[in-house]
Amino acid sequence: MEEINLDCLVLIFNVLIKDEKSLHSCLLVNKKWCNIVVPILWKRCFLGEINEKLCNVILSFLPSSSKKLLSNNDIKLPSLTLSKFPLFNYISFCRYISPDDVDKIINIVLKNLCNDHRRNLMEQEIYKLFISQCKNVKYLCWTTRQPLTLFPGASIFFSQLYELYINIDSVNSDALYELAQICKDLNTLSISGYCNIPNLFYLIDAQRNLKKLSLHAEVDEKTGNCGKELSKALRNRTTINSLYLNSIDNIVLSSLTTLVNLKKLTILHWKNYKEIQQYLAIYEFPNLQQLILRQGHLSSFKEISLLIEKTMGNISEIDIVTINKTAKEAEILIKAIVDNCPKISDLYTYIEPKDFIHVKTLLLNCRFLRIIELR
Repeated sequence: MEEINLDCLVLIFNVLIKDEKSLHSCLLVNKKWCNIVVPILWKRCFLGEINEKLCNVILSFLPSSSKKLLSNNDIKLPSLTLSKFPLFNYISFCRYISPDDVDKIINIVLKNLCNDHRRNLMEQEIYKLFISQCKNVKYLCWTTRQPLTLFPGASIFFSQLYELYINIDSVNSDALYELAQICKDLNTLSISGYCNIPNLFYLIDAQRNLKKLSLHAEVDEKTGNCGKELSKALRNRTTINSLYLNSIDNIVLSSLTTLVNLKKLTILHWKNYKEIQQYLAIYEFPNLQQLILRQGHLSSFKEISLLIEKTMGNISEIDIVTINKTAKEAEILIKAIVDNCPKISDLYTYIEPKDFIHVKTLLLNCRFLRIIELR
């Protein structure tokens, strides 16, 4: 019988990726199948529950220097840690690393022992292991104070990243600058924390093809330096098609005018709502598909309407929240949606009872509407 083509097997096994029971049975067919299935299983190994067996396999890859360091500090690794080196370098197949997974491994070893020094050593050696061995990691959540960019293998590790979430409260300015030198091909970058680190600018500016940027941070209002630096980083970021801004009030809003390829814009909890309205009226995002504005005190829908009128008819979702019950010109917003959003499927907005008369036109013209919520 003719053998199934290797590429076909890869496609088939990837379809079965959520059916681990079936994939595990494929491991036993022959060596060829096993060589294909093992990387597929391990690239998702941290998406489930980390148990003691999985922990033992991971810790088996610790180099002897790490094991000795841990032993010298009274950290006893599980006795079931594999005595023989595994047939596969399983760690190299991992695609996702999160601090929760690292914490679970530490807790299994230390049995939830509250000893900061030992926990720090365990965390350090686990991250060193991942960074030195994982050559194809696509997602990293960086909330640790460990100097990850200084660990062996950091240059290759960070150059492969596709998505990075970073809490800047845990990272110093030097680490961000070092990261900017070796991590330049992110698709998605999410930043949270108290934004007072100047080198954040370099990390954003270094990206060659950044598509999604999420900023959820408190700006240092005394200096305002971070807001200005972020504004500089956003200028001419024409590759960005999704922008999420939450609680960042010192960004110069004029810097967003260059983001001409935006498909999704989310702005939440902005104190200076008057300035937002002013810029919404002049922004031009022709490719916009999703518009989410959750600002407590919008006084008028006119500026949002002007923004919608300059799109090319591809908007599928509009979500506007305001607690201002006197917000004016909702009828202009409805008209802008009717005239410019034939593909809209989800609409959430505030409307006064006197403007309900315009909803009929909306329902007659926007035939793809599946959710409409008028607050």
